[in-house]
Amino acid sequence: MILGKPIWRFALLALTILLLLSLAISEPTEKEIFDDEDSEGIEELLAVDDEAEQEQETHGKFSDAEVLTKAQRIVLELNSDSAKRVIEQNEYVLVLGYAPWCARSAELMPQFAEAANTLKALGSSVVLAKLDAERYPKAASGLEIKGFPTLLLFVNGTSQAYTGGYSAEEIVIWARKKTGVPVIRVNSVTEAEEFLKKHHMFAVGVFEKFEGPVYEEFVKTATADNEVQFVEVSNIEAARVLYPDIESSGFFLGIVKSEPERYAGYEGAFEMEKLLQFLDHNKFPLVTKLTELNSVRVYSSPIKLQLFVFAKAEDFKDLHEPLQDVARKFKSKIMFIYIDIADENLAKPFLTLYGLEDSEDTVVAAFDNQISSKYLLQTDATPANIEDFSSKFLQGSLSPYFKSQPVPDNKEASIQVVVGKTFDDIVLNSPKNVFLEVHTPWCINCETISKQVEKLANHFKDLNNLVFARIDASANEHPKLQVVDYPTLLFYPASDKANPVIYVSAKSSLKNMAKVISKHVRSSDDAPKDEL
Repeated sequence: MILGKPIWRFALLALTILLLLSLAISEPTEKEIFDDEDSEGIEELLAVDDEAEQEQETHGKFSDAEVLTKAQRIVLELNSDSAKRVIEQNEYVLVLGYAPWCARSAELMPQFAEAANTLKALGSSVVLAKLDAERYPKAASGLEIKGFPTLLLFVNGTSQAYTGGYSAEEIVIWARKKTGVPVIRVNSVTEAEEFLKKHHMFAVGVFEKFEGPVYEEFVKTATADNEVQFVEVSNIEAARVLYPDIESSGFFLGIVKSEPERYAGYEGAFEMEKLLQFLDHNKFPLVTKLTELNSVRVYSSPIKLQLFVFAKAEDFKDLHEPLQDVARKFKSKIMFIYIDIADENLAKPFLTLYGLEDSEDTVVAAFDNQISSKYLLQTDATPANIEDFSSKFLQGSLSPYFKSQPVPDNKEASIQVVVGKTFDDIVLNSPKNVFLEVHTPWCINCETISKQVEKLANHFKDLNNLVFARIDASANEHPKLQVVDYPTLLFYPASDKANPVIYVSAKSSLKNMAKVISKHVRSSDDAPKDEL
């Protein structure tokens, strides 16, 4: 059938309209952008929706979700084909290697996107990109991404490890420092007020002139530090907006934080190492909440005495303010850390060290990372008790804590069950020889060895000067029990409990073990025959 001219024209017009509409409402996918060989660079990848920006100007600010969506568009999604090209074509590229199943990656992703948005607004030349390392393992291997999440900065194609914090603000600070902007200069009260709105923590340096040895040490410190934003001021009125108690003469450095202990001024020689030490001891809040993202910074803190409070979020609300008052008294000497006890990933590994992994009540514990000792507050977690505990912790007068199961009933037992609390009585202080089996629930060979020990105990049951015992090393500790391999069999001679004999049980037959035991406990009257 042949269409008449009017109908043909109408059909053509309708088809044209449909094509135009489809072009107007469709956007190229990331894959289409990457596959476009006619692209003139990554400007197209970094473009922000102009219509959305105009709509913002007309109708007001974006919602949080809209801001995040916009920011995520700025982060490039790399793949096997584009990764190398993007890195080669840009002076600075900050790459986030992630895996979809990784919880820390998921937590970092919105911070990374927000950082990208901020850096773009600041006119930074740093390109932020992300790579699904599980989907593109070859590209990940080529970039030396081995764990998740991994952040790498590529400068003219050469990578360097990321060493900053993991909030959006910290990512921005680190990226700018590593790309030539270690210090922000503030020239007026207005600029100081605007700066104060945008930064939660910063180091402020006040100088009459931005020159000379003292100023040079300040800039060197700003460049060497990876986490704190530095700002320099010469206008004293502008400086007092940032740090109200600044004197009007000489030079000054102070740190400002958005928490009750807001200001801390430096007193000492302007030398980079000393300035960095000052920052390291003052950049954390009085009480730091541990998260997946700040855990590395917390663990690497130069403050080696660390006090941990494990509590439910609702319980910690009442404790937080008085705990800050306690922490203030030990500032720069003890680091106070809060962990939500409901967060199994963070709380459980610590609480397991105390045998308290199932606890739902508030727990106060302490670690001396210099000597790898741990301590436990065994009274109520009141501010007064925590302060007393902290004072003794600082003085070194606390007794280290060793976890222990409850004392068992060993009556009629052929093999005595030893726990941390009874190790001294049953093993070290006993006048008898003690044959001790050290095991754990997860040990592959422990069950087989336990059966052998039971046979040995039955064989030597009539020997009056020999005790067979066993201890679960996963749930019990003692300073004199230092075992790293399981199972381990230890023979404690009655005459020398300080030097137990260690048996390599996996390579020893039952008969050989019996012979060795007989050798140590044999007497002319009651030694049994060696045969089993």
